[in-house]
Amino acid sequence: MSIVHKIGRRKTSVARVYVKPGTGTITINKKDSKEYFGTEVLVYKINQPFILTETVGQYDVTVNVFGGGITGQAEAIRMGLSRAMCEINEEFRGLLKPHGLLTRDARMVERKKPGQKKARKRFQFSKR
Repeated sequence: MSIVHKIGRRKTSVARVYVKPGTGTITINKKDSKEYFGTEVLVYKINQPFILTETVGQYDVTVNVFGGGITGQAEAIRMGLSRAMCEINEEFRGLLKPHGLLTRDARMVERKKPGQKKARKRFQFSKR
């Protein structure tokens, strides 16, 4: 089997994921996943597709990710990995879909409107 390339997106983050058979190393922007994401929660999010499909330690992953914050990046990587796992084995789709890992989360930051303090917050109204 050759390298599988997929793209995952979340908020303003874009992750290009390359999966190939190996020993289970995950490299993100030329760093180890635990080094790149300091918290255990984000490392778990990345490993979720492997945990659900019971393929932990079977694939080497290389990721190029940019844009957004660390949570958006982690969720973008998770989506890219989920898509790659579906291409490797079509049966994984039934395991990943109920957990929402194949659905693009389209929620983005709402833009600031003119004449307002933020997107929805307004300046204090004064009657007199």
